[in-house]
Formats: sequence, structure tokens, C-alpha cells
Amino acid sequence: MPDAVPAGELPAGLNAELIAFRRDLHMHPELGREEFRTTAAVKTRLEQEGLKPVVLSGGTGLLCDIGPSDGALSRIALRADLDGLPIPDTKTVDYRSTVPGRAHACGHDVHTAVVLGTGIVLARLACQGKLTRPVRLIFQPAEEQMPGGALDVIKAGGLDGVGRILALHCDPKVEVGRIGLRQGAITSACDRLVLSLDGPGGHTARPHLTTDLVMAAAKVATELPAALARRVDPRSGLSVVWGRIQSGHACNVIPQHAELEGTVRCLELPAWREAPDLIHEVIDQIAAMYRAKWELTYHRGVPPVVNEADSVELLRDAMTARFGAHTVEDTEQSLGGEDFSWYLEQVPGAMARLGVRPPGDTSRRDLHQGSFDVDEGVIAVGVDLFTAAVLLG
Repeated sequence: MPDAVPAGELPAGLNAELIAFRRDLHMHPELGREEFRTTAAVKTRLEQEGLKPVVLSGGTGLLCDIGPSDGALSRIALRADLDGLPIPDTKTVDYRSTVPGRAHACGHDVHTAVVLGTGIVLARLACQGKLTRPVRLIFQPAEEQMPGGALDVIKAGGLDGVGRILALHCDPKVEVGRIGLRQGAITSACDRLVLSLDGPGGHTARPHLTTDLVMAAAKVATELPAALARRVDPRSGLSVVWGRIQSGHACNVIPQHAELEGTVRCLELPAWREAPDLIHEVIDQIAAMYRAKWELTYHRGVPPVVNEADSVELLRDAMTARFGAHTVEDTEQSLGGEDFSWYLEQVPGAMARLGVRPPGDTSRRDLHQGSFDVDEGVIAVGVDLFTAAVLLG
């Protein structure tokens, strides 16, 4: 391990400031592309360190470079997401959300505080001539809105000159002071299907004279997932799960319209890219058997987050340098979606699971719940980890 990585230990004043900053964000959650207050708060604090953040054209989200561009050395990017969720905050704490029906229930306030704190530390190191490579901070809007605000950042040139990108995501299953790492896919692709089936309808006594849409819908609902299981490598994890099927109003009337709505999830990029064409083909074959007209709206969500091996090892080395090898654990692949994946389509990088569970807490917590909260010691852990990763990278 290189000796150039200094000990962590955030100054007490900065640690307290970042906790207060996180609590302020937690009290004022904003939904995707509405993060005006959050963006302004981050911008103001970065400017206090002599930095020059640039707000994205939509007015939310910002980019901030630290250190001059170096033609021989690409920037390393650190990404945070700014938006909250449209769910009520059910906790009883002083920093509970003050906005009805909205909460930071996914930890984005923590991600923002960590990247902000890292930026402050790195800016001070740059003033001392101790920053070894240029850095870009990415504060991204609308992670929760598919296909995600990462595409806004990329369109704005946020990856120009970037050679590697890193991110953290809160994990309530992992104890604070630890991180979870995984090479390869760490999240799933997630798309949405809306299928309409149409026919002339008729009497249930004479199904042979019309299009039996209920039967057609039932066949699509059962045979599409079954066909995919035989048409795609099962290791890819490609699956369709229906959440809504609707048709008909009377027991003796064959309806003229049916709708199915569901999700497509996939663990591997090649199969995800092939999924739309394959699903269209299978639906066409099934619908033709029942003479049903059909229309499919395929909403692309996000590809899987596929962690690059060298970036995973950089995070492992950084965490080991700061806290010891015992603080790194393997993590399983999640079936949730994350738009950090769009960045990894462009440049190598990795996302780590950041432990936020208080020591000794045995309760089962999860993301996207109004009761979600973290052990705030995690902020210092994240700042130390990212700072070490930049210095090692």
C-alpha cells in the first residue's frame, strides 16, 4: 500500500458541519429536476472554498473541477445524487422532513454530503500542492426518474476529460464503517412494458367467431416469461414480471381491449440490449395465434451498473488504507436499478455499498421507506474513502 495516503480523521469542525449540512438537506427534500435549493446550497459551500461550480442548464445539478486539467492525466470523477422521494418521512427526529409527502429515504442527502466534504478536503489539499490528480465533482439531479439525470450530466459534457468515475450508495444492511464491493454487475437493468391487445369482441358463447382477448392476454402473461427463459442464456437473469392485467366488464362478453403492464429486469448488458427486439418477436407470435392486434410501449429504464475491476480494487485499496482490510466485504447483486450505469457505459468506474447501519442494530431496514435513516458517522467514512481513492488513483 502506498505511504502517500495520509491518515483520515476529518477535522471535528468539518465533520460537524457536514452532519448539519446533511440534516438540512434531509429537512428539505426536493424531487428530481426540482432540486433548486439543494443545488444552491452545494454551490455556495463550494464557492466558499474558492472553487467555481457550474450549474447544469436545467437549473439543478452542478459540476465542479478541482485542480487544473492535465493533458497527461485524466480527471477522476466523484458522483452524488441530489433528489429525494415522493413518500412521507415517518421518523421522529429533529431533522425530519418539513415537506409533506417527501423524504430523503434513499440516502441521497448522505451521498451529497460525502462528495461535498471530499471536495472541501481536496480543495484544501490542492492549495497545499498535495493533490496528485485533477478531480471532478458531479452533483446529479433526478436519479430516481428513469432513465435518470445521469444522461443530463453526460449531455452537458460532465464526462469530458474523465478517465474514471466512482460512487457510493447507502446500504442499511451493512454496518457503518464498512463497505461492500463487487466486480461486474452490482445492480440490475430495469425497463417497463405497457402492452395493449385489441379485437372485435363478442359473446362468450361464440369465441370462435371473434378474438378471445382474455385468453390472448393470459397467454402473453404466462408464455412470454416462459419463452424468454428458453431464448436467452439463463445466467443473464432476463425476466418479465407483470404487475397489472386489465380486461372486460361482464362474465359473458368477450372484451374488445386488454392491457398488461410489467417490468423487465436483466443482470447482463448483452441480454438487456437484445431484450426489446426479442420481446416484440415473442408477443407478435403469441398474438397472431389469437388474431389479436397489439401495441407495445417499451420504456427503456437503465442498464445494470457494471463495476470495472480496476476501479473496484482502487476502492478496496482506499478503504484498506484508511480503515483496514476487515472493513471491506463482498456484496450481492441487487435487482434494483441505478442510473450510475449510464456513466459506466462511457468510462470505467465502480459503485460501492456504503454501510449506514448503526453498530448493534439488528432491525431489518431498507431503502425507499419513510423510516429510513443512517448512522451519521458514515459521512466521515465516505469522505475518507473518496479522498484516499483520489490520492491513490
